[in-house]
Amino acid sequence: MLRRSFLQASLALPLAAAACARPSDPTVLNVASQKGGTKSLMTSAGVLAGAPYRIEWSEFPAAQHLLEAVSAGAADLGGVGDAPFLFAFASSGRVRAVHASRSLGRGASTAILVKKISPARSIADLRGKRFATGRGSIGHYLLLYRLREAGLKPEDVTISFLTPADAKAAFSTGAIDAWSTWNSYIYLAARDDDARVLTDGRGALSGIGFQAANINSIETKRPLIADFLMRLSRAQRWSINHKDAYAAALAKETGMDKDIALQTAETGRGQPAPIDESVIAEESQVLATFRDAGVIASAPDIRQAFDASFNSAAI
Repeated sequence: MLRRSFLQASLALPLAAAACARPSDPTVLNVASQKGGTKSLMTSAGVLAGAPYRIEWSEFPAAQHLLEAVSAGAADLGGVGDAPFLFAFASSGRVRAVHASRSLGRGASTAILVKKISPARSIADLRGKRFATGRGSIGHYLLLYRLREAGLKPEDVTISFLTPADAKAAFSTGAIDAWSTWNSYIYLAARDDDARVLTDGRGALSGIGFQAANINSIETKRPLIADFLMRLSRAQRWSINHKDAYAAALAKETGMDKDIALQTAETGRGQPAPIDESVIAEESQVLATFRDAGVIASAPDIRQAFDASFNSAAI
């Protein structure tokens, strides 16, 4: 059994809390946050004071579950990476990206891990081996990208789609050979499970993240969303010169120790960016990678995934 930790706590999906939220209430903005994500950033930056509406937070351990809540209308919006956002858009069509940011780590916050004792020195060395990641996650995208780069197909390895906590347990026990994961999970595995980074997302990932909003919420809560995104952008700019304060908030919310929180803050901070033609072009490549791998069967119009009408409020 996993010891009690930040990862173990993440096992409990707060779907009940999301289901109890009232997205139709025009005075309440229901915001979904990954553990240690948007909520930590905005509360540590102090940007929510004076908001003319109430925020109800729902927290999730990974983007997949967060996006399910937003797509279903159990939350108005939430922050995710670009790969899971596109996966959710292609699956339901009921989400739109209303805010973009670029990670300062430029992909370093996503990595494929192996054990320190593993003889593998490249992805090509892992042909026929067992990987774990989250389906449609940024880790999944990085794995597909690196396999293609190495001349391998997804069928050349065994991929198990697991929650971060389950993947952590599988990696710890040796049930898998490699784990494609993100943010604090990388640093926790290096500390606790003799992990080393085989490759990370630099040169493969754009580092773009989005606030994804439910299409009905965009119509019914536009002023609230615009105000929230303005405050989020302010918090992201604040994080540039206040890494230690942000890390302290991460540590308090998640229970991770200060060193892990600092590493997470270092690579995970993002800065607001307009949703423009360059973003759409980059995201077209992400969608194409998923489609080429057979992960997304449909061919959605990617331009429909983005709502740039909030740019003026957010930038």
